[in-house]
Amino acid sequence: QVTLVESGGGSVQSGGSLRLSCSGPGEVLDKYSIAWFRQAPGKEREGVAAIDSDDDTVYADSVKGRFTLSRDPDKDTAYLLMNNLTPEDTAMYFCAADYVPWRLQERYRHWGQGIQVTVSS
Repeated sequence: QVTLVESGGGSVQSGGSLRLSCSGPGEVLDKYSIAWFRQAPGKEREGVAAIDSDDDTVYADSVKGRFTLSRDPDKDTAYLLMNNLTPEDTAMYFCAADYVPWRLQERYRHWGQGIQVTVSS
């Protein structure tokens, strides 16, 4: 069983920034495909960003140009830097990992517990 742990969430005003972290086993965070998903109250979970084993990234249109996904193999951590946040970004954010590059599909094998991000206007 792979345990992924998200951190860095919280509350921020519109226009602000947050950096989410996803930590876990080194082999997973360094070599697997990693993705972030989010789910707002009353809405379906949606893919936000993904990075594959070649460090190629893909983003949802709603966050493109504002969010950046990266990984640091030395720290066994993946980061989601979120800039210019809006109230529409308010959601529970989940980290996911798999050796298959699912990109923004919800087919990842391993999931974190999620962390709340709240953006006020």
